[in-house]
Amino acid sequence: MHLSEITHPNQLHGLSIRQLQQIARQIRDKHLQTVAASGGHLGPGLGVVELTLGLYQTLDLDRDKVIWDVGHQAYPHKLITGRYSNFHTLRQKDGIAGYLKRCESKFDHFGAGHASTSISAALGMALARDLKGEKFKAVAVIGDGALTGGMALEAINHAGHLPKTNLLVVLNDNEMSISPNVGAIPRYLNKMRLSPPVQFFKDNLEEQFKHIPFVGESLSPELARIKEGMKRLAVPKVGAVFEELGFTYIGPVDGHNLEELIATFQQAHQIPGPVLVHVATVKGKGYEIAEQDQVGYHAQNPFNLTTGKAIPSSKPKPPAYAKVFAHTLVKLAEQNPKIVGITAAMATGTGLDKLQAKLPNQYIDVGIAEQHAVTLAAGLASEGMRPVAAIYSTFLQRGYDQIVHDVCIQNLPVFFCLDRAGIVGADGPTHQGMYDIAYLRCIPNIVLMAPKDEAELQRMIVTGVDHTKGPIAMRFPRGNGHGVPLMEEGWEPLEIGKGEILRTGDDVLIVGYGTMVYPSMQAAEILSEHGIEATVINARFVKPLDTELILPLAKKIGRVVTLEEGCVMGGFGSAVAEALLDADVVVPVKRIGVPDILVDHATPDESKAALGLTSRQIAERVLEAYFQKQLSAVG
Repeated sequence: MHLSEITHPNQLHGLSIRQLQQIARQIRDKHLQTVAASGGHLGPGLGVVELTLGLYQTLDLDRDKVIWDVGHQAYPHKLITGRYSNFHTLRQKDGIAGYLKRCESKFDHFGAGHASTSISAALGMALARDLKGEKFKAVAVIGDGALTGGMALEAINHAGHLPKTNLLVVLNDNEMSISPNVGAIPRYLNKMRLSPPVQFFKDNLEEQFKHIPFVGESLSPELARIKEGMKRLAVPKVGAVFEELGFTYIGPVDGHNLEELIATFQQAHQIPGPVLVHVATVKGKGYEIAEQDQVGYHAQNPFNLTTGKAIPSSKPKPPAYAKVFAHTLVKLAEQNPKIVGITAAMATGTGLDKLQAKLPNQYIDVGIAEQHAVTLAAGLASEGMRPVAAIYSTFLQRGYDQIVHDVCIQNLPVFFCLDRAGIVGADGPTHQGMYDIAYLRCIPNIVLMAPKDEAELQRMIVTGVDHTKGPIAMRFPRGNGHGVPLMEEGWEPLEIGKGEILRTGDDVLIVGYGTMVYPSMQAAEILSEHGIEATVINARFVKPLDTELILPLAKKIGRVVTLEEGCVMGGFGSAVAEALLDADVVVPVKRIGVPDILVDHATPDESKAALGLTSRQIAERVLEAYFQKQLSAVG
């Protein structure tokens, strides 16, 4: 059977180990070819090919439900659930999503793009099953990195107290999340993996048998069974924590041995109550380059399969915002030992790996634990340190109560740096940084700012570090800057709450925030071609808003347009409109940003075009709102 013939996972039933191994090779080939051509997550999916096939061999997927944590390791799942023919469209507009989506397939039982949710979801499904008197297996597949998330531990704690609720948790243990795992839980799992009894049976037992006279290699099949049996005897020791939490523990199991996986899952399905199968896998398995660099090949842009090297851009690009952020923070931290960078398992993504390499004592990785990261930062700030919490906009949502309760109420000077704010592209709705302006600006005491380019980013980093009167947050986008000159020293902080005028005109006032400042200027130039002159303001701050600058101009000009790369509801435009209303400046306000919809996966340019956020579309929308007579002249 060829992989292209599989449209339903139940077609795996009855296949021999040899046939399943052939399917595994085809999955890896398709996986590699697709990601090399269009980019995407590489290492996670390659590591769970046999795990997926072995698990699905023991399930009835017309009835049973498998919940994949995060979802970026579920490419093999997608390839055997009817998406082979369209897999080449992975992460492209209107194509196959990079994560699981309930609307994409009946086999995607729960969508996720953030870690540590699968056990809670699977337990909820299992409880619903029992309440309705139904019969199906509920399985959660979770990585050891995601197990560092508090939500996963809360779910394990709950499930362990439900001895009559059948639930299977498959722990995919590859010693990695995106970067190497940190903390006591991964260290414990590593001890289990390398514990004396397991290590002895793995490394020494076979060698001892080989030296028995007249036996040597002839005992291989029997020896394999002896090794497996002896390893099982060691389970009560190495699985003690999970057993104490109420789970039946099985493992560690070789995650690339189909025969062992199938036998283990069959056994697990027969055990009542919560069961945890510990599967040891290799991230990037089957592609040596990815196995050797598991951090670099967690996800890749298009690359050459033979060399593993990224396909070079046709023209040089300005530096990425994340690189400018990292470079600037390291420079400041070298001068100020109180600066401490904090990441929640995203060292490479946020650029804090540069701080770790240069100043390891001023760097903290808490694992996939954003709630803890925020309150840890609050604790550091309360003792006079300058914590810089570098967390993606979409992930900071997970620490919202801590921002309110532990930072803002106590008015502690934590500096939040929200990378990947706005439209992020191919990762889709779970990763779009749309909501941070709205969810942060309503909290007392916090200052919010966003740079128009990478040079202003540098000044805002200085501003954030220098601000000791309370919490402050800076949002900045994924991707590259504008190519403006950067400074190596002498950065000056900005005055809190002060914007700047970039262009003057008497017909319309355009107030841009962050990434939308440059499109504001470009739209103003297009409007100028049609005889309409705009004043353009770079707001810099949404809280406090520069009302001293904005209100008089709004009153004088009489037409206001706000631009933001975030949700319009409760966002920057709302802040401007509220300020005008509160000051009794009654003028029309056109708010341009992301409407009340979920932004699906596509390139950022494709998404902006679909949302009407290109400079030409902005000009057209201004004309339509305020200058109907000139509308026909555009285009």
